[in-house]
Amino acid sequence: MPVPVIPYRLPHRALGWQLERAKMLLAELETRRSCRMFSDRPVERALIESAVAAGHSAPSGANRKPWRFVIVDDPAIKREIRLAAEAEERESYEHRMPKEWLEALEPIGTTWEKPFLQIAPYLVVLFRIDWEDVGGKRLKNYYPVESTGLAAGFFILACHFLGLATLTHTPSPMNFLRTILRRPESEKPYLLIPVGYPADDATVPDLVKKPLADALQWNR
Repeated sequence: MPVPVIPYRLPHRALGWQLERAKMLLAELETRRSCRMFSDRPVERALIESAVAAGHSAPSGANRKPWRFVIVDDPAIKREIRLAAEAEERESYEHRMPKEWLEALEPIGTTWEKPFLQIAPYLVVLFRIDWEDVGGKRLKNYYPVESTGLAAGFFILACHFLGLATLTHTPSPMNFLRTILRRPESEKPYLLIPVGYPADDATVPDLVKKPLADALQWNR
């Protein structure tokens, strides 16, 4: 049965507002960085829920919204996640990662130790949902990987606009997150995102980003 439709109109604004807004948007986004040094300063729960609502507004295949945001603020669970993540990361750094990968990470200065997983006031674990059980029938979701990636992007940008720092952490493999958080087999861990305020002494690498010209092409 077709879904009812409603009119769609973009707000009419004064001439030139789009270019001005584009400048403001890019200036704002240029200040966003991945943070690995968090403060334990509390963050209002309403801010996190607003950022999740923004993530949940992302487009998805067949409007299935094939994701779940699990928010962790329990200190005991955060510690459990940290220990499990560090165990996987240590194995990766010492045995799994090829030399080229380690060399790529060296300028950033990351190690297998992840204290931020306990310090940040919130850990947001994003799961992708490949299928759902509806009335005893397995209902497949469409484009769950791409859809969940869009939701992650919306969430991260919302956090930044709300004055919160984030990190897209991907310990590999991540199945321990499903076990610790007691999620069903249909849900796959996608990203582990600490959220909070930067520590007072926080620093970030002064990286030179790839020029836009290297990532942009018009037509053929």
